Amino acid sequence: MSATADLTLRETAELAGVSKAVVEKAVEARVIATRKRAPRLKGGGTLYVSVYAVAYFAALKRAELVDLPVKHKKAIWTKLLRLRHGDLGPVEFARGATLDVATLAAGHFEAATRYRATRDAHIVSDPDILGGTPVIRGTRLTVYAVLARLKGGETVDDFAADYPDIPREAFEAAALFAEAHPRRGRPDRRRFRNAA
Repeated sequence: MSATADLTLRETAELAGVSKAVVEKAVEARVIATRKRAPRLKGGGTLYVSVYAVAYFAALKRAELVDLPVKHKKAIWTKLLRLRHGDLGPVEFARGATLDVATLAAGHFEAATRYRATRDAHIVSDPDILGGTPVIRGTRLTVYAVLARLKGGETVDDFAADYPDIPREAFEAAALFAEAHPRRGRPDRRRFRNAA
């Protein structure tokens, strides 16, 4: 598993179960290194971090260590990146203090690696298809439509029945991408009217 910068800050936050502010704070404190590049998909972020960041944030949250001093957070991050590719394990960050990242965040890490592979294989952004709005490859089904339909009560099974040639994971990745990268622009007035 590569430690390359593959996830946006918002994707990292969604997959780790933390707020985007937590991820941004770690970047600002220079705990987590980022790589800046053009968005892979329209509406995506321009700062990318390693998939290991998901395990890092999830482990800190589950161990209730989010308020550790920055030097300890940097030690955890540095040692986490030194583990064999794809492996997670205990990380000693101070004398006698160890964080068992594998126990605390293996599920998050596996979900992040699956999401990354599925996103790259099935979510595309082509200016000739719906103005570049991210869609599931081979369809005109936008990631935002998938998320809206799931929030409206449909299930991944419903999508699988409608699109039998597309793997279920593609719909899950589309929903996560849409959640992590909401559309920009004017808010939907109907949403505010219905809330009143």
